Amino acid sequence: MDMIKSCTSIRLGAIYRREGTHFQVWAPEALNLKLALYECAGEYNEQGFVTDHEGGTLYSMDRNDEGVWSVVVSGDLHGTYYMYRIESTNGAVCYAVDPYATAVSANGCRGAVVDLAKSNPPGWEQDTRPKLLKPTDSVLYELHVRDFSIHSDSGMKYRGKYKAFTESGLRDSEGNAIGVDHLVELGVTHVHLLPIFDFRTVNELDGYETGSLNREYNWGYDPQNYNVPEGSYSTDPMDPIVRIRELKEMILSLHARGIRVVMDVVYNHTYTVDDGPFERLAPGYFYRKDVNGNLSNGSGVGNELATEKLMVRKYIKDSLKYWAEEYHIDGFRFDLMALIDRTTMKEIVSELRREVDSSLLFYGEPWTGGMSPLVDQTVKGSQKGQGFAVFNDHFRHAIKGDNDGRGRGFATGEPWYEAAIVEGIMGSIHDFALDASETVNYVTVHDNLNLWDKILVACGMDGQAGLLSLLDGKLASDSDVWQAVAASRPYADIPDGKVMSAVPVRRSLLANGIVLLAQGIPLLHAGDELLRTKYGDHNSYRSGDAINAIRWSNKQRFRCIFDYYKGLIALRKAQPAFRMTNREEIEANMEVLRSSDRMVAYRLSNDTTQDDWGQIIVIFNGNEHEMALDLPPTPYRYNVVVDDCKAGTETIKVLDQGAVTVPGLSIMVLREDRTHKKEDLTKIEIDYERQDQAYDGWNVWVWGTGVQDGSIPFSLTDNGTGRAVFYAASGIKRVGCIVRLNDWEDREGEHDWYIDIPPDEREVQCSLRSASDDEFPKEQQDVAS
Repeated sequence: MDMIKSCTSIRLGAIYRREGTHFQVWAPEALNLKLALYECAGEYNEQGFVTDHEGGTLYSMDRNDEGVWSVVVSGDLHGTYYMYRIESTNGAVCYAVDPYATAVSANGCRGAVVDLAKSNPPGWEQDTRPKLLKPTDSVLYELHVRDFSIHSDSGMKYRGKYKAFTESGLRDSEGNAIGVDHLVELGVTHVHLLPIFDFRTVNELDGYETGSLNREYNWGYDPQNYNVPEGSYSTDPMDPIVRIRELKEMILSLHARGIRVVMDVVYNHTYTVDDGPFERLAPGYFYRKDVNGNLSNGSGVGNELATEKLMVRKYIKDSLKYWAEEYHIDGFRFDLMALIDRTTMKEIVSELRREVDSSLLFYGEPWTGGMSPLVDQTVKGSQKGQGFAVFNDHFRHAIKGDNDGRGRGFATGEPWYEAAIVEGIMGSIHDFALDASETVNYVTVHDNLNLWDKILVACGMDGQAGLLSLLDGKLASDSDVWQAVAASRPYADIPDGKVMSAVPVRRSLLANGIVLLAQGIPLLHAGDELLRTKYGDHNSYRSGDAINAIRWSNKQRFRCIFDYYKGLIALRKAQPAFRMTNREEIEANMEVLRSSDRMVAYRLSNDTTQDDWGQIIVIFNGNEHEMALDLPPTPYRYNVVVDDCKAGTETIKVLDQGAVTVPGLSIMVLREDRTHKKEDLTKIEIDYERQDQAYDGWNVWVWGTGVQDGSIPFSLTDNGTGRAVFYAASGIKRVGCIVRLNDWEDREGEHDWYIDIPPDEREVQCSLRSASDDEFPKEQQDVAS
């Protein structure tokens, strides 16, 4: 099978038409292949599987030179089920589900023939993708379908289902929007859904009723049928078309609210091999092998798909195109993307953008889950100029520290991370990225400790919070998880009525605030804006609803946190300065003001701002105490739009001063208001007398004014001396100056001079004489007060 070097262009799968269905499947080494049609889904055993596929109506299939078997069955087959009966060269006979199946029975046991037009909800043909000009305009929100609505406090009718996303107008007892209206209010542009294709580890027939809590749980990184929606999220997994229709209803609902949908895809491995989607039809072909001919394990779960092989590459591209076209999916996140070869990734991006939609978003994890023999891996750096992005684990580590331990980063209390924070906020354009659109910035996602739990662990507060220790969703004592969760105290350190004063809260806002204000594509983990906890479980992939369900009651309890996130997102979306793309633009318009002592500050120039906003100053204070920063000089006021309690685009307070004090563990964003000049300025006059009366080219260079630093020319007075006039902002205590000729051709004195400004003084005058005069104080540094 490894010798196959060609790739068929034939469309594979069951191509339905009312007058007949064309079945085509690639099985190059099968001795004989027959189509088996059934009127029902079959007999299910206690585990939820159909193991006996005999008794179907068999149709002989013809093989072409490319190994494609095909047959056309006349009549309207909508609602029938099918399998492929494979006879191998060794005489063995087995049945397989079509890898290209677009509909299946419960638990994916049999393929189903459906008229996809019947799955379209009202308005589907008119559905359009919400507008997206460029990737850096995105604000991603990673979410598990079930987590979103399953908790009883969601108040949703379709708890745990796709249809929960169609429920609008939901409010909690205090009037706060929940559900899909919450997402709209928050302002995210994309919902990034954990796997929604048909996965193996949840029995769709075991308690699938809406709102049931007593059932299996999984994130879904265990692929079974790649081109079919997961049935446990539908209201009726027994009906093959219901899951299709309800997923489309979900996407239609999100699109109608201006939110795009990203699909988490897992084309690097399958849950099993022997009874997986490929092995029975093409034994040995779809999986990568090591030097000994054994299955390689770069995924960490026992196998990896050989994406470099032409028919595997075709399958992945066909599958992605199907989701983008049939379901109007707006982007794809690739699990363990380093296990996909670079050629495949490049072709995916270029072909889907060309053939489906130019605004599709592509990004993924640029690492593996283990050692892989694949040489041409899609790792950090390989995305340069290719139109897709990668997760930025460098920035992630700099912000929070390690994933599951007590290691710290900038936001969790560790010094010396300032330079790494600067690199990240510049879009990592001096690290691994060519442009900022190639980095996905984040602190936590579904993997590892979530943000709130990580902060508690890093700060040594996990004990008093009562965080749990789980393995595969179970406590070591095998006691009830719901009871353990109820006894946990993850918010014990938050004072009633003073949420924003709690140190863990401030650290959490600082962490994701850095993400939202950095260049690149920001990604939030669902519930961060509600201080979501997973009770210390760092690997909750099978821990069930007790751990994973979003608690909507937290919105009222932590409303100020939600409003802060909402404000930061609104600020990012309002000002293009936070959404630059290319390296040249960032380098030209972004200046680092400070990167030391656990403080990072930078300026975004007014060339990238909108409305009456001038330059924007962003400050991150990682210290637990307040820090002062001299602001770039300007004659205009600074308006504070983000401080330690509020965030947004509206002015919180006005600054006429030339410096600002930033509270500990907080963010501050100021914008230059070019419609209002600073008030309460101090006028400073320097009279300069030269014995030779030659004043041409002489000027005073000033700094620390808070208003306008730089060169101030001397003008002649009536008595024949030179005079320079400039202003200092309110609160400035001292300004520096040097008298020079042109651009440093000569200067007066050997030292810098300083002018002290007495408190509340609004006018200061001082006089200088040329150094050629005996009276001139050559060594004097304080020339006037």
